[in-house]
Amino acid sequence: MLLEHKLSDFLDVLASEEPAPGGGAVAALSGALACSMISMVCNLTIGKKKYADVQDEVKEILNRSEELRHNFKELVEQDAEAFSDVMGALKMPKGTDEEKAIRKEALQHALQKATYVPLRTMEYAGEAVKLAHRISQIGNKNVISDAGVAAIMADAAMSQGWLNVAVNISAIKDQEFVDRITNQAEDILNESDGFTDETLDIVEDTIYGE
Repeated sequence: MLLEHKLSDFLDVLASEEPAPGGGAVAALSGALACSMISMVCNLTIGKKKYADVQDEVKEILNRSEELRHNFKELVEQDAEAFSDVMGALKMPKGTDEEKAIRKEALQHALQKATYVPLRTMEYAGEAVKLAHRISQIGNKNVISDAGVAAIMADAAMSQGWLNVAVNISAIKDQEFVDRITNQAEDILNESDGFTDETLDIVEDTIYGE
């Protein structure tokens, strides 16, 4: 389990010559960090008399944020496993036409499987961006900057996820699959557009009192 390592060890693995874990795991980790910040703002809002009117909604945000944080943690592991499957397919023998055909089919299957991991990262990050936006509106103003950090990290997770989707589908021959995944990814990006900028505007207005 990658996340059971000390942070310094995990960073060392990322920096090593090993191809996995890589960008996909970092994308999922960024999402997990975003949700950690959302949950922190929620926890520092719950029980405060000043925010009595929004307690129920903040608790709902917290519950979903924690679900997403757990999902992101799983995706860190799944991304590394999916990449290992791709590498395994690449290492298959290709000395005969039959072996080449088997290897090609295995590689295409592994690439498609691997594409779903960053796509889920994008889906969860799209939710996290919206949660960060909402908690910036109703959460404890003393930790408003952390809501901003959450939005930035969620947005980064989504962008990183898209890069990993794009690099995988660039090697996939099934055009119907490529079109479907591309449309799903673009829908996620479009539905999330503007939330991070709006969140940062709220954060800056709160900090500077404008």
